[in-house]
Amino acid sequence: MADVMPSGTRSALMARIRGKDTGPERQMRSLLWRSGLRFRLHAKALPGKPDIVLRRWKTVVLVHGCFWHAHENCKRFQLPATRPDFWRQKLESNRERDIRTLYELGRLSWRVGTVWECALREDPTATATMLLDWIRTDASMTAEFCGMKGRIRKGRIPVTGGL
Repeated sequence: MADVMPSGTRSALMARIRGKDTGPERQMRSLLWRSGLRFRLHAKALPGKPDIVLRRWKTVVLVHGCFWHAHENCKRFQLPATRPDFWRQKLESNRERDIRTLYELGRLSWRVGTVWECALREDPTATATMLLDWIRTDASMTAEFCGMKGRIRKGRIPVTGGL
């Protein structure tokens, strides 16, 4: 399927997308703040400059957009038909960077919670509740909060497939 927008319009639209302070990230921060948690943003001293840093629990929260992080089996992720080789390479490099960041944070003994955009869109309150429970009570090193039927995956380092 071809793009429905002219290439100049699409290019201008894509150029406006930023990596910090995205809608899902602001929504997650608001939910955590209202729950009484205090945090830092984009700590430069930590690998990958995590979106949300909870030093008290030595925990970081990464808020991932389903498209930009190539969320596997998600209805919100679809490889674009226009320039698929470029997008495949771009999204694969994003995934590789995410995996490196997880390993580096794990090596430093930081717990990592990954919240996917689809989870926040489907049920933000339930996602925040599950994340809060994990932060306050669960000892697992990683947790992934996904909108696909409220799935939570816990463990040491998540394994991801290719595009």
